[in-house]
Amino acid sequence: MNAEGTVTAVSRNDAYTFTKPNRDEIVLVAGIGVEGDTHAGVRVRHRSRVAEDPRQPNLRQVHLIHAELFDEVAGKGYDVPPGGLGENVTTSGIDLLALPRGTILRFGRPGGSGVSPAAAAGQPGGGSVSQRADGQPAQRPGSESAALHGTGPGGESAALHGTGPGGESAALHGTGPGGESAALHGTGGENAAHPVAGVLAAARAADLDEATARAAEAVEAAVQRDTASGDGRPAIVVAGLRNPCAQINGFRSGLLKEVLGRDEDGNLVRKAGVMAVVLRGGPIRPGDPVTVEVPPGPHGPLERV
Repeated sequence: MNAEGTVTAVSRNDAYTFTKPNRDEIVLVAGIGVEGDTHAGVRVRHRSRVAEDPRQPNLRQVHLIHAELFDEVAGKGYDVPPGGLGENVTTSGIDLLALPRGTILRFGRPGGSGVSPAAAAGQPGGGSVSQRADGQPAQRPGSESAALHGTGPGGESAALHGTGPGGESAALHGTGPGGESAALHGTGGENAAHPVAGVLAAARAADLDEATARAAEAVEAAVQRDTASGDGRPAIVVAGLRNPCAQINGFRSGLLKEVLGRDEDGNLVRKAGVMAVVLRGGPIRPGDPVTVEVPPGPHGPLERV
């Protein structure tokens, strides 16, 4: 544990709109996203990404923005309310953009509980995932998730059994140090039963660019740390940065330049929040504390996902 912040607002929308209305509560679903949100799913749900390659893993299940950004742009004349830029969770007190790749954020006080990975996976004695890999209603308790068993659309089975197309990164094939999880190899083991296994399997089956491959590897490592932690609170793992798009100017004319620029070395600086994958399900409400768990070093910076 390294720091603590606060949830200032939560937002969700079941339709494709730029902004998301604020809610009294949202519910995280492990391996899927925010229950009832249009961007929930195992594979990419953002329309621009679906158009590029619908088989890409959804490392953008939950969008977070720090409220301090809204204060910053307010000083330049832009009124941006929580949820205005389409985020699901608005936080305060955490420099989200400075977090290393693979940081785990837990919601609620220590000792609290959300939904266990077993419950989220639809295993006996647990609940059920609220949506399938394709974002549709999942099977009810007692039936396993299509995302984990390859019964959903798009060939999940091939992803879990290692028959996906070539071009994946070495990190996703277990050639790196430390021994990567069975979830990406389809060989069983602890992580194969974890609800995020479907996302990792989608990553293994897809042709990933280098930044996305690094993000997927960080998510996989976070699954291992989370499984070992035994912490039952709702939790997400930060995978990367949101890439600000021209729709921001449609929301507030000229705002894009305030959230997308370049540093003195000419590198792109993206300030429109971070994207995350759900590790453990459960409710999140305004006022909930957020605990930051930074991964072991060396740390990698957040990149576009």
